[in-house]
Amino acid sequence: MSSRDDATLTADGRYLIVSGRRWRATDPAIPEPLRQELVDELMAARRLVRTDPETARPRVQDAKVALGERGDPWWEPTPDGQRVRLAAAIRTLLRHRRPEATICPSDAARVAGGETWRDLMDAAREVAAELARDGVVTVRQHGEDVDITAATGPIRLARGPAW
Repeated sequence: MSSRDDATLTADGRYLIVSGRRWRATDPAIPEPLRQELVDELMAARRLVRTDPETARPRVQDAKVALGERGDPWWEPTPDGQRVRLAAAIRTLLRHRRPEATICPSDAARVAGGETWRDLMDAAREVAAELARDGVVTVRQHGEDVDITAATGPIRLARGPAW
């Protein structure tokens, strides 16, 4: 029997009780395919903790924040907390996908915003712009690198030079 086999979700759905300890539950509003990507990245990062803790710990933190298990409670989001969660979701999804793959900022908005993800699109683009300024991501449009502040229409995010 694994420790999750005896897990009980609280009536409000916010916490899991496992062996008498309370843990914050994953945000149930995350669409299933994105939630699975985040969980897969979390598990990959956890496997690295013993052999490469310096690399693994930030990956675990990002995945847990993206899932809503750390940081601001997903049921009481704040603007700053949502920005932190958007950045964590962007980094986690880019880590999980192939190195040459891209993501849409809407993927991060769907993670952090659930059904109201469209309300987070401006913030997602702002967070992407901050990550681009830091070299963490590269912003692309039609396969070409672009300045996000000048780009109109759909963009994609890829791993940047400071990745």
